[in-house]
Amino acid sequence: MLNVPGRFAYTSDHEIFRNSVSKFLEREMIPHFDKWEENGIVDRSFWKACGEAGLLCPTVPEAYGGLGLDFRYNAIIDEEIGYTAGTLSGTSLQSDIVVDYIVDYGTEEQKHAYLPGMISGDIITAIAMTEPAAGSDLQGIRTTAQRDGDDFVINGSKTYITNGQNADLIILVAKTDPTAGARGTSLILVEATRDGFKRGRNLDKIGQHSGDTSELFFEDVRVPSTNLLGEENRGFVYLMSQLAQERLSLAIAAQAAAQRAFDEAVSFAKDRKAFGKTVFDFQNTRFTLADLKSRLQVGWAHIDWALLRHAKGQLTAEEASAAKLWHTETQWQVVDAALQLHGGAGYMNEYTIARLWRDARVQRIYGGTSEIMKEIVGRGL
Repeated sequence: MLNVPGRFAYTSDHEIFRNSVSKFLEREMIPHFDKWEENGIVDRSFWKACGEAGLLCPTVPEAYGGLGLDFRYNAIIDEEIGYTAGTLSGTSLQSDIVVDYIVDYGTEEQKHAYLPGMISGDIITAIAMTEPAAGSDLQGIRTTAQRDGDDFVINGSKTYITNGQNADLIILVAKTDPTAGARGTSLILVEATRDGFKRGRNLDKIGQHSGDTSELFFEDVRVPSTNLLGEENRGFVYLMSQLAQERLSLAIAAQAAAQRAFDEAVSFAKDRKAFGKTVFDFQNTRFTLADLKSRLQVGWAHIDWALLRHAKGQLTAEEASAAKLWHTETQWQVVDAALQLHGGAGYMNEYTIARLWRDARVQRIYGGTSEIMKEIVGRGL
């Protein structure tokens, strides 16, 4: 369990919840994680277990089967998964990102149709933004959804889609008015059972091997117009409105994974002997660890500040982007230094630090690259 003294974003109720999350992960994640890494996908049984434990979409209002909790409960789940596994799981994507699109912009029919299953783990979701020729620049997407009577007909492809193999429901970002640029973008719900929808391969990634990341293909996929999420041609506005929470989630996971890397390095350095003493006894080791500890101390204070800002609805897009930038860059500095302190052992996959290192690399890319985060922060100056 993550144990950081001096946290100020949480109440005693939150910490009781943290204890239950930690015990759940010890029981339901740790024994199976190596198998998921080998298979390249998390078993659906884990999703069901998360649902039964109340760990999926805890912020959903009670009217739709949720617990109606504040986002800090999501943050605790993110921290514990990040500390345990070194990365966010697809469950966090569902709870922190996808579900709010349906809660905030869905019709009552859509909410009642999908939210209960998302909470129970019976429905796994994905959000399909990225395309082969459009990454951080969402205005450049080419997938189209054309009106045909009471239906939309969808054509195009997506790539690097988290939960792509498991997903039962996809929020698709598509152009409904290709002549209007960003203003012609819409969000459309696509069930995986639709004719013309196909999954590509489960992509072979450097890290995060347990997460299924896929190509998705849409060839004349026909969905009813009632599958439109929110208003037509307002998709880009919706995406921009929700990105702050996504980037905060990534910052939280990065901070937790960095803490785990540091803890692994301290433990290894105190145990490993070299030249008649422990690695920890060398001044260079202690100085390196002291620098990392200082960065982590500052990082946790900032995470708590951002969490409280977000809980009050005050966290800006620039602040969330700055958080994502700083914490993911810091994560990389910490895990790389921690691996170095392991020496040759750090390059062996049997050591946890190796997985933490390779899983950290994508954090500065997805959810908006570090360069895009700098651009957003810079524009707000």
